[in-house]
Amino acid sequence: MFKGVFTALITPFRNGQVDHIALGNLIDRQIESGISGLVPCGTTGESATLTHAEHRQVIESCLERVNGRVPVIAGTGSNSTAETIELTLFAQQAGAAAALLITPYYNKPTQEGLFRHYQAVANAVDIPLVLYNVPGRTGVDMQPETVARLARHGQIVAIKEATANMERASMILQQTAGRITLLSGDDATFLPFLAIGGDGVISVTSNIAPTPMVALWKHFQNGELAESQKLHLQLLEINRLLFCETNPIPVKAAAAMMGLCSPEIRLPLTPLAENWRDPLRQAMSRIGLVEAE
Repeated sequence: MFKGVFTALITPFRNGQVDHIALGNLIDRQIESGISGLVPCGTTGESATLTHAEHRQVIESCLERVNGRVPVIAGTGSNSTAETIELTLFAQQAGAAAALLITPYYNKPTQEGLFRHYQAVANAVDIPLVLYNVPGRTGVDMQPETVARLARHGQIVAIKEATANMERASMILQQTAGRITLLSGDDATFLPFLAIGGDGVISVTSNIAPTPMVALWKHFQNGELAESQKLHLQLLEINRLLFCETNPIPVKAAAAMMGLCSPEIRLPLTPLAENWRDPLRQAMSRIGLVEAE
């Protein structure tokens, strides 16, 4: 259902508040670069430190600025099933194209618990749902067998698989038999993910470099594999450095270097360490995002 490059949007802050002006400008830049869609209030959007009111405001602000130009997949997941349903209903009523649902974190449900959680949400809403598996963040790993069970539900249309494991992605494809869209949650393995049958990426890198990410996707779609590989290799360094510290610390620092927003980030995350700033800027300069110092 959702194919191509979707940007996991950062949430700009200024003086402790969401900077809706910067957010709107970021959104316009993304759409003008040919992005397939936008994902506000995910991990990269610091959803864990947004208040419930801010969470809703960011979704509404994004939908208003997008104004139907591209699909918006709103991050509405939580470790509470009831809260997830509440937020997802809000996204549905606000006009989001779909909702992205993280696996419940910290309380570490079993595979049966994951199944029942997602089933409960899917039964309570009337909006397409995108599963989101990132065990390095949540402490729980949704197995392909569980994904296959959930893929039988008509509301569950895609999964963001962020393990960077091609065998895992292949198993999901095999066991779901094409019933859901497979999206990568890892920029560095975007091209390998496409090669095994993936449909796109929910990207951190495209916050700052949407054009080459979109070009990589389009070249692959057109069968221009050498061109896709060239871009894959050109982006490899920046993809690595954007995870030199916990996401979204590096990408927010990079966006600030480009003048896209302030570098402000919320505790318990902290600004990018000084020893990473020059390597990040140099990598950005090598792909034309900033001028070298």
